[in-house]
Amino acid sequence: MTEIEEWSMMQFIRSYFVEIYRLLLEMAPYLLLGFLIAGILKYSFRPGRLKHYLGGADLRSVFYASLLGVPLPLCSCGVIPTGVSLYRNGASKGAAQSFLISTPQTGVDSIMVTYSLLGLPFAIIRPLLAFVTGLFGGVASNLVEGEKPHPYANTKAEAYPRGWKKVPAMLRYAFIDFMADIAKWLVIGILIAGLISVLLPDDFFLQYLSNPYLSMLVMLAVSVPLYVCATGSVPIAAALLMKGLSPGAALVFLMAGPATNAATISVIGNTLGKRSLAVYLATILLGAFGGGILLDQFLPASWFGVYMSGDHQHQMLPVWLKTVSAIILALLIIYTLLNKMVKRLQGKPSEKDSCEAPATEGRGGGYLVMIEGMSCQHCVMNVEKGLSSLDGVTAVDVNLEAGTARVSGTPEKEAIKAAVKHSGYNVKGIL
Repeated sequence: MTEIEEWSMMQFIRSYFVEIYRLLLEMAPYLLLGFLIAGILKYSFRPGRLKHYLGGADLRSVFYASLLGVPLPLCSCGVIPTGVSLYRNGASKGAAQSFLISTPQTGVDSIMVTYSLLGLPFAIIRPLLAFVTGLFGGVASNLVEGEKPHPYANTKAEAYPRGWKKVPAMLRYAFIDFMADIAKWLVIGILIAGLISVLLPDDFFLQYLSNPYLSMLVMLAVSVPLYVCATGSVPIAAALLMKGLSPGAALVFLMAGPATNAATISVIGNTLGKRSLAVYLATILLGAFGGGILLDQFLPASWFGVYMSGDHQHQMLPVWLKTVSAIILALLIIYTLLNKMVKRLQGKPSEKDSCEAPATEGRGGGYLVMIEGMSCQHCVMNVEKGLSSLDGVTAVDVNLEAGTARVSGTPEKEAIKAAVKHSGYNVKGIL
């Protein structure tokens, strides 16, 4: 490698890390605030109360499902078990559909990050469209399905912190459990955004995708199979906007990316049926495309931009606050990823576990259950909740990395399989 090539490489690396640093500075204060609000929301709405509002096959339940889904900090992998659980515990297909559509598109954390990078108009329009698409999807599902809610419901009381006990629970959920769900995808989103910023020329989309409708279709084609969380999609959209992508096409990516992926499509099809899946996809695709047209054709272009430079109103936040927030966010991400790595190394089921588990079967020792489909801490909580509700269960220990659950007590194997399936997952084996 020549000196010129070495210098160019060093310049590229320097520019890349400068872009990542700028993203962290702008995102960190609002993202940390969003995490805190997420923790508060988590313990402000009891699951039983949520199911009460979503329990009817009517417009009211669909409205509540979409309205309550918008601020909830669930990505598409986390919303699947929650939505399936709601449906299997008495919610109508329309309410479950509405919840599944509106929830992954946005959340308090992604709204904060959208405001920090894309400005106030984007931060208002994004959750508004998530609510509208959820509402239309739920109504359409009720019309297509034309059925009543399930007659059964889980009435077992759930442990729920009260008073000051909520505070540590909120903080743990906000900065540990919820962070564990999105840390990897947030890092991926920031890294991709940095690459887009330094690799693509500033007029890339003006040169190659100047037609806004074509760029929207390209964003749809990319977004549907791709997994990206609502928060992680924002820095990518910001980087694309800086390279000339139209605001409407960026909105298409922000709506369709978090709400659709191969896993979501598969689970919804198997759980709610093919007709509900068709309604789900049609609502997301048409809503995203319609929202993109609205932005590009009917709203002033001056409303939409990317704010990672020093001339935006967010500069009212002092530099020291941004810097401290960025350091805290980086430390939380590092801790979360390292913790996951350690658990993965320590948590793989050993041959000893596999051999000893059958020997204790039926005598209170319990079972080792291999589970397929868990992908986040919300999945863990749903499985733990479902298995803990079984008669004879004394303790449940779910290992996300290993894809297993250690069930202590004397439950029936068929009851274990039914509980896991009821939570939205599959049992690969029980030892």
